[in-house]
Amino acid sequence: MSKLVPPHGKERKLMPLLLTGGELEEEKKKAATLKKVPMTSREASDVLMLGIGAFTPLTGFMGHDDWKGCCDDFLTTDGTFWPIPITLSAAKDLADSISEGEGVALYDVENDEILGTMKIAEKYTIDKAHECKKVFTTTDTEHPGVEKVMGQADVNLAGPIKVISESFFPSEFPGLYQTPAQARAIFEEKGWRTVAALQLRNPMHRSHEYLAKIALEILDGVYIHQLLGKLKPGDIPADTRVDAIQALVDYYFVKDSVVQGGYPMEMRYAGPREALLHACFRQNYGCSHLIVGRDHAGVGDYYGAFDAQTIFNDIPEGSLVLQPLSIDWTFWCHKCYGMVSMKTCPHGKDDRLILSGTMVRKILSEGGDLPVEFGRPEVVKILQDYYASLEEKVEIKVHGYATGDVPDENK
Repeated sequence: MSKLVPPHGKERKLMPLLLTGGELEEEKKKAATLKKVPMTSREASDVLMLGIGAFTPLTGFMGHDDWKGCCDDFLTTDGTFWPIPITLSAAKDLADSISEGEGVALYDVENDEILGTMKIAEKYTIDKAHECKKVFTTTDTEHPGVEKVMGQADVNLAGPIKVISESFFPSEFPGLYQTPAQARAIFEEKGWRTVAALQLRNPMHRSHEYLAKIALEILDGVYIHQLLGKLKPGDIPADTRVDAIQALVDYYFVKDSVVQGGYPMEMRYAGPREALLHACFRQNYGCSHLIVGRDHAGVGDYYGAFDAQTIFNDIPEGSLVLQPLSIDWTFWCHKCYGMVSMKTCPHGKDDRLILSGTMVRKILSEGGDLPVEFGRPEVVKILQDYYASLEEKVEIKVHGYATGDVPDENK
């Protein structure tokens, strides 16, 4: 009997949609005969999340009423709490050529691969601006999430899916991607009952480290769960982040108190709503808490610094078993000479050094040195090497060579 929190949903059991064995082979053959529905990178990553059971208890792409319920009330038609619609769109001419009840192949355009199949239960159109206003609080197309929704094709296709691809286990990150079932097995092997998920899309600076260590003071373990799906331009690539995080774990955390993992979802940058989505699937992973700090899953100035914390007070009671671990603004205080928060530091703003991933990237990309208040030396060295490699590529370009070209004496 597991001592971890139950999976999300009324059934309280994981519902991975990835087929196995003979059923998998049969569906692969069938998929090759079906009409292909091209998917965006976001839609493809949602298929992968459904496949591993991270989106339990969803069984596929949402119909109109589920879409509207998620937007307006955080609820699907069967009463499941879900904060962001999971939908698939298609061009009108393709949608018109597909009948309800027909099977289609879900085609990942970027990777030229069929990820699964879907039986069409419904075709419908949506008010894209309504979704954006509800989910992102804005219709400004400068917001990357809004841009994606407004750029969707004309018709949404809905229905249950079967996943036939294991593309969420890419070879470049062996052992890092974990399904919810695998993560739960790791936690149980360690004897953990309470686990805090730390959401990351950047290398860990000192504020991240401080948040994790606050959680470790009161819980059994921390799951550093980083997003390895598509990010926005300028974000540090996954392989560099993985190395930097592992260096921090190896040198600055008690052995076996932290597990590093990855998941394949694409960021929506929905701030408060995305914090709720993170809570849903982290509960599926076996986490009892989600660390929610400043501007969780935000972008630009679209959300208040702590909107992602207060939204947990606005959802229907009993929506989640997982609880937010809300932590105040954290920073380095020169007078305290350490990491502190607004709740623990009595000193003024002149003594405070606010840390952020954006600031770290800016300093390093400009060739500057990060002081010890920003990051541990082992982590900083990995990040410096990464930015130095970018400078080398730019220098090659300046001298007339494309990156990877063999120099020609006549150039």
